[in-house]
Amino acid sequence: MKFDKKVQELVDSYGDWWNHGFDIPKMTKKLYPYTHLFSPIKINSITIKNRIVMGPMGNINMCDETGRPNAKMLKYFEARAAGGVGLITSGLIPISYGIDKSLIELGDLTYFPRIDRSRTVFAGWRDLAEICHAQGAKFFIQLTPGLGRVGNPQCLITQKKFPRSASNNPSWYIPQIPCLRLSDHSLKKIVKNAGQAAADAKASNIDGVYLHGHEGYLLEQITNPAFNRRKLGRYANYEQFGIDIIKEIRKRCGAKYPIMYRIDLSLALNETYKDTMNKTKSLKKFRNGRSIEQTLKYMEHLVEAGVDIFDVDLGCYDNWWLPHPPSSMPAGCFLEIAKMVKEHFATAKIKANSGLEVPIVGVGKLGYPDLAEKSLRDNKCDMVMLARPLLADPEWPNKAYRGENEDIIPCIGCQEGCLNEFVEGGHPQCAVNPRTAFEEELSKEIPPADIKKKVAVIGAGPAGITAAEVLIKRGHTVTIFEKNKVIGGQLLAGSKAKIKYGIANYLIYLEHVVNKLKATGKLTLLLNTEAKVENIKAENFDSIIVSSGAHNNKFTIKGIDNKNVFFAVDVLIDPQLVKNYNKIAVVGGGVVGTETAYMLAYEFNKQPFVIEMDKYIMNHVCTANRGHIIHYLQEKNVKLYNMTRCLEMKEHSIVVAQNIDKNVPNPYLTWNPILPENVNNPLAKNPKDKYVTKELEADAIVLAMGVSPNCKLYYDLVAANAAPEINLIGDAFKSAKVHQATRAAYRKARSI
Repeated sequence: MKFDKKVQELVDSYGDWWNHGFDIPKMTKKLYPYTHLFSPIKINSITIKNRIVMGPMGNINMCDETGRPNAKMLKYFEARAAGGVGLITSGLIPISYGIDKSLIELGDLTYFPRIDRSRTVFAGWRDLAEICHAQGAKFFIQLTPGLGRVGNPQCLITQKKFPRSASNNPSWYIPQIPCLRLSDHSLKKIVKNAGQAAADAKASNIDGVYLHGHEGYLLEQITNPAFNRRKLGRYANYEQFGIDIIKEIRKRCGAKYPIMYRIDLSLALNETYKDTMNKTKSLKKFRNGRSIEQTLKYMEHLVEAGVDIFDVDLGCYDNWWLPHPPSSMPAGCFLEIAKMVKEHFATAKIKANSGLEVPIVGVGKLGYPDLAEKSLRDNKCDMVMLARPLLADPEWPNKAYRGENEDIIPCIGCQEGCLNEFVEGGHPQCAVNPRTAFEEELSKEIPPADIKKKVAVIGAGPAGITAAEVLIKRGHTVTIFEKNKVIGGQLLAGSKAKIKYGIANYLIYLEHVVNKLKATGKLTLLLNTEAKVENIKAENFDSIIVSSGAHNNKFTIKGIDNKNVFFAVDVLIDPQLVKNYNKIAVVGGGVVGTETAYMLAYEFNKQPFVIEMDKYIMNHVCTANRGHIIHYLQEKNVKLYNMTRCLEMKEHSIVVAQNIDKNVPNPYLTWNPILPENVNNPLAKNPKDKYVTKELEADAIVLAMGVSPNCKLYYDLVAANAAPEINLIGDAFKSAKVHQATRAAYRKARSI
C-alpha cells in the first residue's frame, strides 16, 4: 500500500489534535474588521461580493414529488442569502436517473431535488436564483453524476436492479451486495446529462455549476483508481470521465460560465485504517487510491478542460468523519490541504482558461470569524466554506461584518439535525436554530402576543433559555428557576472535554442571551433555587413551562453504591474524582460513555474500557460522530465491549456477561454504517445468545447508563392547578438531544 506522508500526519493528529497545533476556537474578534473575508473575488465572468461560500448541505426532502424546489427550500436559501453570504451552493442534484438505480424509491419517487426531469421543475430553480440575487448572493447548483456504491441498495429489492459503480464494488451500506460495473455507454449518457443539466441551470439564471467529485460518490468512483479498476475502454483512464464532463459543460454553456469542482486530495483510507485495509474484505479493493501527486495532476487537467475554482478536503464514506468533520474534530482541520493545493498551483503557474488565478476554497469547521479571516490572511485559501455554521446562524456573515461575534449562534457539530435527521427520513435542520428549514412557516420576527403573561420557566438548560428568549420577544415577563448555581443544564457536563468545544461555545452564547434578556427588565433568573409546587403556585403565574431536565439512570446492580463508582456527568465536570484510579470501566457505550472514555484516555492518560449492552457502540448517533470517536478510541487501545451486561461491581474489578457469538458486530467497525432500524438487511446474521461471565480488572467504575425524564414536578404542578396552562418540554418530556429540546421550546413558546 502507498501512504502520503502529509495525509498520514494529519490523520494521526485528529485524535489529540490540541497537541498538534490546532487551537480550541472561540467566537473572538481579535482580527476585526475582517478586511479579507469581506473583499470581493472574481470567478470567471462573475464577481462574488465576499469570500464566504455556503457549503452544500443535501436538500433531502426539500422538494415536491416532481423534484421541483418547494417553499421550504426557497425560504431556507433566502434566509442564508439575506444573511450576507457571497456564494450559495445547493445540495447535490443527481443527473443520472435511469442509470444509477439507487436514486429511485418505490413509486418512481426520489427525495432529491431535480433539474433533469422536465420543464415542470425549472420554475423552482428560476425562483431560487432570483431570490438569491435579490439579496446580493450568487447561486451555484451542485450536480452529481450519481451515488453508485454509496447509494441506497434497496433498489435490489424494490426494482430488482443492482446498484452501479465504476467497477464491481461492494455497497457501502451492505457490503454483501455488489455494485455492478457501469458500461462506457452509460457513462457517456451521464456526460451528456451533465451538459444538459448545466445548460438548463444557465437558462434558469443560476450563476454556475458545482460538480460533486469527492467523498466517494459516483464521480469520484469513476475518477479514482481505488474504485475504478477498469482495464479496457475509454474510462479505464480514471481522469477521463471528469474531463469529459467539464468539456461537455463548456460545449453547452460557453467559456464564461463558472464551473466549480469539489474534490478530496486523498481518500486517506490507507492512512486511516493501515493494515486493516489488507484484512477487511470490503476495504481490500480500495487500497490503490489517488495519491496527492495524482490528484494535483488531475486537477491541472480539469483546469485545462475548464474548471474555474475548487474546494478541497479529505476522506470518503468509508472514513465518513473526514468529509463530515464532527464536533470532536479540530476547527480548520483541512486548511493545510487547501494551502498545499494553492502553493502547487502557484508554483506550476496554473491559471483558469479565463486567465484568472484558480481560487481554492478552504473547508473544515471554519465557523469562527477570526479563524476564517486568518486563513485568508495567511494565504492558506482564497475563500472559506461554511455549511453547518450557516444552518446554526444564517446571519453569520452580517454579524461578523458588524463585529457582533458574541451574537453568532455557534454550530455545536452534533450533526443530529443537519445530517442524521435526513438519514432517518427527515430533512436538514439544526440543533441550535429551530427555524432552520422551517423558515416558510416560522417568521424571523417573533410575533407579539395579544395578551401579555407572567410565565415561569423551570430549568435553565437549552430548552428553558430558548423558551425564555422567545417568550420575552412575545412581550411576556419570565422567571427562570434553576436549581444549580449556573445555567446550562446537561450542557455543563457536555462542555468539559476538549473535543466538546462546540458545546462550550454554545454555553457561552446562552450566557450572553441570558444577560441580554436580563437587560430588558423582563427576565428574572433565580439560580440556586429549586422550584417547589407551593412556591410556584403562590406566584400566580399565567403559564408554566417545565424544562427540568433528566436524572441519571441507576439500576439495581450489586456493588453500584461502592465508593469507586461514579456517574459520568460528575466525572466530566470534575475529572479529579478519578485522579487516583487508572483502569476505569465505563458502563454505557452511548455518546456520554464513549466521550467520557475519550476524555479519560486522551486528556488524562487513563486506561478506560467501555461496556455496552446494545449490539452497537454509539447506536443512533450520526455516522461521522461515532466513527471519529470509535476509530480514535481504537487508536488509543481503548477496549470496547458490545453486547455485554454488567453483573456486579467490585472494589478492583467488574463482573460482566459478554456475548461471544461469532455474529456479534465488530465494535470498531467504522467503514460501514449502522442501518436505520426501519431498514431490514436480509443478509445480516443475527448473533445468538452465547453469553459467558468474565471478571475484568477495574480500579473505578463510571456509570453512563442513560437518563430518564425528570417529570415529577410537572405532574405535581398539574395536580395542584398551579397555573391555567402548564407545559412539559425538553429532557423532562423525553430524554433526547439538544435538537429536540430547542425545537420543542421554540415552538411552544411561540404559541403562548
